[in-house]
Order: sequence, then structure tokens, then C-alpha cells
Amino acid sequence: MKKLGLKGRSWLKGFHIFFACAWVGTGISMMLMSLIDGHIQSGDEIYAVNASIKLLDDYIIIPAALGSLITGLFISLYTNWGFFKFNWVIFKWVATLAQIIFGTFWLGPWTNSATAIADLERGLALQNNTYLYDKQMGAIFGGIQVLLLIAQVLISAYKPWGKRGTPD
Repeated sequence: MKKLGLKGRSWLKGFHIFFACAWVGTGISMMLMSLIDGHIQSGDEIYAVNASIKLLDDYIIIPAALGSLITGLFISLYTNWGFFKFNWVIFKWVATLAQIIFGTFWLGPWTNSATAIADLERGLALQNNTYLYDKQMGAIFGGIQVLLLIAQVLISAYKPWGKRGTPD
């Protein structure tokens, strides 16, 4: 397959970094917003915080995750990094796919459910076991997602583990 030149690689890497920054930064923002949930005074504020988290998820997290996935795919296809030449690249692929799958089938539905309950019940949502469960799972596993994203950024910078089949 034809490889990209220096300028093409730079543009692709720039977009990849942009999407990763958006994903990490928004994930951290969502975690911070979920922390203020316990200090909210009214039902409208409960809904507003949940609706804001859902908005960030729908309009930044999802596009940023897909942008990271697509630019990573192009980087693997059109540069010498490949898909399976380096252990750290394999780790990033596995982590990215796992995070997208987990976000799609668990984190996203927990966020959507909590927002829907907060919209209907406002202040009473704090007494709804489903709401409390969804918020708790979102906070715990959202935090794990953010830590894994940060680990991926650091792994991209340090490139540990070297080439497959060779000692580090």
C-alpha cells in the first residue's frame, strides 16, 4: 500500500492528536460535572447537569472517538506504523475499540437513562434507584475510561514495548 509523505503524515497525526485531545478533555469535563451532582440544590439543576453531560457525550465524545478511530486506521494503513508491528500500537487499537464498544453499550445508555429520569423526575431522581445506579456506574467506569485515555496518550508519547518479536 502506498505510504503518505511527510506532509500527509503530519496532517494525519495532527488530526489524530486533535481528536484524542477532544476525547480526553471532554471525558475529564464530564467527570468533573458528575462530581457537582451531589451539590445541586434543585431538580432543574439536576436535569441541567445531566443534559449537559449527555450533550457533551453526543456531540463531542462520540465524534472524537470516531475521529480517533478513523485517523488511527489511516495512520496504520498509510504509514510504517502498521497495525501489528509494534506492541504499543496493538495496545492502543485494543484499548480504543474496547472503549468505543463499552461507551456505546454501557456508558452511553447509563448517561441517556440518567438524563431521561432527571428530565421526568427532577429532584425526585435522587430517590430513584435506577438513576442512582446509572450515575454511579457512569462515574466509576467513566473515570476508568478517562484514565485509560490518558494512558493511551502517554503510551503514544513514550512508545514503550517496542517492535513485536524483538526485545525492548
